Order: sequence, then structure tokens, then C-alpha cells
Amino acid sequence: MTILGIDTSSAACSAALCRDGKLLGETVMNSALTHSQTIMPAVEALLEKEGLTPNDVNVFAAVAGPGSFTGVRIGVCAVKALCLAAGRPCARVDALEAIAEGAAYEGLISPILDARRDQVYTALFRREGGKLSRVWEDRAEKLDELLNSLPADETVYFTGDGLNTYEGRIREKMGERALSAPMHLRVLRASAACLIAMTRPETIMDGSRLTPAYLRLPQAERERNERLGKSAP
Repeated sequence: MTILGIDTSSAACSAALCRDGKLLGETVMNSALTHSQTIMPAVEALLEKEGLTPNDVNVFAAVAGPGSFTGVRIGVCAVKALCLAAGRPCARVDALEAIAEGAAYEGLISPILDARRDQVYTALFRREGGKLSRVWEDRAEKLDELLNSLPADETVYFTGDGLNTYEGRIREKMGERALSAPMHLRVLRASAACLIAMTRPETIMDGSRLTPAYLRLPQAERERNERLGKSAP
């Protein structure tokens, strides 16, 4: 089975091409260009390198969020268009699960993404015997709320680009119970999305059903609701 994975949910974006469990190629970009400018050329280059077209892909894997509202929309729309053009299904991949899948750690794993306003997108996973299982569902919450709700007697491995902002505060709060992924392993990779699509058939659906996972309202709507709340009697 040939799977093409796309992620544009955060500051970095990536595309990966896998066949029968083998990674054929992957591109990770973190430049000043917008994802709408970079992701499709990356996809075209990966396919061209292998002499393939979108019609040769069996499943398109989309990282559907949570993450940047604009970024998530770009990736979801790109995959929906590819599914429509090629007549193929897609896999709807959770960003936090994909990040945790890329963490080579046995024990508790907490992926965190910076959601602004001192909030993070986060979840909690556990890897035992190489198998990843979910402990908490995805949530958007204050960093301190997350840290206070983690088990007090276990070491937690943190990963995700939220570490770039909050690593110091996490270590101050948790001390030696907090482990941090190295810089090069904090970025979500589209190859992890391909792995999830390959091993989790329940994520596969018709491309027309693919929707973003935002967890909270866009900033403009939140600010509008705040204004309405302040002006309400």
C-alpha cells in the first residue's frame, strides 16, 4: 500500500511517501514561506522522484489538527483535493498522536503545542512494549492546569514545539520528573501520519468527510464572544 502523508498544522510542515511500511522519502520545511506555497511542490517532488502520480497513491494521510487554524485548513484542503482528483480515501490523523508516535520513549508521553495565551494543545499517551495507547483525549488548557493534572509519581516525556516556549516552566514545576525531547524530535513528521494511517484502519474515510480538529474557536470568534460578554448586562 502506498500512503502519502501531509502535515501543515504547525510552524513546520512536511510531506512523506511510504510504501508497504517503507519510507520512500520525506521533506520537512520550516521557512518564511507559507505552507500554501511549499506543501504542494514538496508533494509533487516526492511523487516525481518515485515516478508516481496521485493516482498511484492508495491513501492520503492528513494531519487534521489541533494546531494552527490556517495551517490545519491548508493541509485538510490539500488532501481533500488530492482525494477528489485521484478517487482515493484519506486517513484523518490527530496531530498530538502523530507527535507522540514519533517519540522513542517507553512510559508517559505528553505532546504539547503552543496554543497562545498561555495555553497548550495537549494529550497524554503511554508507550509500553513499543505500543502507544491514549491516556487522555486532546484538550486545550493552561499550561499550569496541565502540569497540575499529571501523575505526581511518574516521569513524563514532553515533546512537540510547545517545548520551545514552555520548557523552562515545565522543568521549574516538575524538576527531574520532566524529560524533554531533543530539538530535532519535537517536530511533527508526516511519516508518523503515514504510520498511523497504515496501522489504524479506523482513521480511513472518504475524502469528503475529512474535517479539521480545532479544539477551540478561532481567535476572531473568541474575541467577538469576549466583547459580547463584556457588553452583556
